[in-house]
Amino acid sequence: MSDRVYRQAFFMALAACVALAGGVGYLLLHRSHPVPTAQTGDPVVARGPAASSAPAPQGAAPASAEPQLGPIQISPQRLQQIGVTTAVAQMKTINDKLSVPGNVDIDEQSLSYVQTRFPGWIQSVYANATYQYVKKGQRLFTIYSPDLVSTEQEYLLARQNQKTLTSDSHGMAAQEGGWLLDASEERLRQFGVPATVITSLEQTGKVEREIAVESPASGFIIERNALPNAYVQPDTKLYTIADLSTVWVYANVFQDAVGRLRPGDPAQVTVDAYPGREFNGRVDQILPQVDPATRTVRVRLIFRNPGVVLKPGMYVNVDINLPLGKQLVIPASAVLQSGSRVIAFIDHGDGNLEPREIQTGPQIGDFVIVLKGLRPGDHVVSSANFLVDSEAQLQAALGSFTPPQQNATSSAAQSKASGSQPEQIKIEMTTEPSTPQKGKNTVRIKLTGSEGKPEDRVQVSVTFLMPAMPAMGMAAERATAALSAKGQGNYEGPIELDSGGTWQVTVTVQRAGATIATKKLTVYASGGM
Repeated sequence: MSDRVYRQAFFMALAACVALAGGVGYLLLHRSHPVPTAQTGDPVVARGPAASSAPAPQGAAPASAEPQLGPIQISPQRLQQIGVTTAVAQMKTINDKLSVPGNVDIDEQSLSYVQTRFPGWIQSVYANATYQYVKKGQRLFTIYSPDLVSTEQEYLLARQNQKTLTSDSHGMAAQEGGWLLDASEERLRQFGVPATVITSLEQTGKVEREIAVESPASGFIIERNALPNAYVQPDTKLYTIADLSTVWVYANVFQDAVGRLRPGDPAQVTVDAYPGREFNGRVDQILPQVDPATRTVRVRLIFRNPGVVLKPGMYVNVDINLPLGKQLVIPASAVLQSGSRVIAFIDHGDGNLEPREIQTGPQIGDFVIVLKGLRPGDHVVSSANFLVDSEAQLQAALGSFTPPQQNATSSAAQSKASGSQPEQIKIEMTTEPSTPQKGKNTVRIKLTGSEGKPEDRVQVSVTFLMPAMPAMGMAAERATAALSAKGQGNYEGPIELDSGGTWQVTVTVQRAGATIATKKLTVYASGGM
């Protein structure tokens, strides 16, 4: 080979080395002196996580697990399409009804006991069966008592002495005879001897060996210990008589409802034995004890019982009327349970909706009492509010999304080590068809770097998310696609959506496992739920 050829080859190699050294120098200079970044308010430019994922100040409270909902706007045509209707929060006089089980019991205030005030032997028994009905003044049994007989004799002797004694000059003998007569008569009364027996003693002058004991009240005998020839003491309870013209009903009320009850509240009782018949009563007392097994409180009610149709021990259904006065109410369909919060959507007109957290009371029929969060006259969404809530959560999630902490930390560490600023990448997304649909779709992403050059050699993924809709019993839906590089900053990949509706889309750009840019947007897919 000639010297001329060697010379040409040497100069070509030298030029290549110079060019390579210049390129390396440019790259090093570019890494240490990056170009200025665009404004952070640019809605198209997606910035890397290093700037937006700075560590929180020490002592700062952690972010709430639930998104902060803000005002949303939906076109009136769209509101009409999904069937949104509104109602007005208004003050109404509310009466609630509490339905609980109960049992009939004896009115303890109507119980009567039969005992003697002297010892003796029972002779004849006339009321000789449990649950026998007796009237007031009816003879129950007769009894012989030596103490009572001796007292009768003392009474007769005192009467006889009063007649035979003659008064002295001062009349003291007649006065003493009167004292003895009064004392013996008072002793008979203390023994419970009826006035008719004392009158008979006065008229006949004969001692009655057997004294009849009468019923002190009308009612049913529920306990009997009076037996012929039985010896009894004053502490022996011979009969228990219950007047069942009024009865108690014990209702078992759960402890969370006790606070709404008041003595005197009207109540009704129905019994399976008497279909169509209703008994009216009232709340008498809320007993001060909770059953630890059932967590219920016994509430005592009083009912009149003509004909003794309500029998002790009978199982009944109790309805207690609870007058709650004037309350602010909205339709039950206007209340949305979102996680641990209760939300109502306020309609400000022209499609402007505001999600507002409220505090609710009990549900009365088709209405719910609002304790806090609304005012009379507020217009609230009363139907399809789960769709409105889905849109609100999507918009809130877009404003509060942050990239994964691990990638953010890695990216921040790399930026800090290199001394460079976070990368600035413009992300553009299109789909085929142009309006996504339920089923198969193609997602295309175009990436443009800070100098307007296509961004290659990165990994691009797209996530479609539809939040859960608890009101419809629907779980969250998610679809993810890793896109393939097509050159010149273009990336493309298929994705399949399980349903139509509003989707939250997140585009993530990574280099060497670290997230360098993200973009969040909302798209609507056709095809129905």
